[in-house]
Amino acid sequence: MSESALNSPAGVARVLIVDDHPVVRDGLGMRIGGQQDMRICGEAEDVDEAMKLVIEQEPDVVIIDIALKSGSGIDLMKRIRLHGGGIRMLGMSMYDDNLYAERSVRAGAMGYISKQQATRDVINAIRQVLAGNMYLSDGVADRILHLARGGPEQISESPIDRLSDRELEVFRLIGQGCSTREVAEHLQLSPKTVENYRENVKTKLGLKDSNALIRQATIWTIETGNLS
Repeated sequence: MSESALNSPAGVARVLIVDDHPVVRDGLGMRIGGQQDMRICGEAEDVDEAMKLVIEQEPDVVIIDIALKSGSGIDLMKRIRLHGGGIRMLGMSMYDDNLYAERSVRAGAMGYISKQQATRDVINAIRQVLAGNMYLSDGVADRILHLARGGPEQISESPIDRLSDRELEVFRLIGQGCSTREVAEHLQLSPKTVENYRENVKTKLGLKDSNALIRQATIWTIETGNLS
């Protein structure tokens, strides 16, 4: 368990849940709240609310969904890492394990769990992360451990792997049918900045125009389950 957790009353670890779905937060809260060595210290659905609670509550571990109501879970991980304080992070998503697990680790998380797996394994994952160990879903362990040990950042690069974290978020939201204005509002960026990211994505993926970008993003969104 982390140093801050050991110093908590009765050795109880404080857990912050960041997810934009109340049902998910409730389900995780019930499982975590039933443990004698853990308690929920807060819940948030977006980046700003989460950072406010991080500063106020100084949790021992934060469970972070990749897709939030506004902002990005990856961005939140980076902000928490810069905040310091020895806070451990566990990434979580319903999306492609390889893609988002690797990006979560790069952003500072010590683990990643799929939402499908979280129902049965989240308690073990939290304990592993608090103990200073990396926790990974079975299907991505070899790939991410290779990255963590200093291996090549791209083990088997696909065109999507070439996108930065921000470009990937823009691509995902385009695939969900969001306009430039809607993407800007969701990610708290200016429309001009979003247009620049769109151009970068088109260049990296070799797409000739906006129609090709929308078509490719929509196909990828459907194939990977990035629908919400």
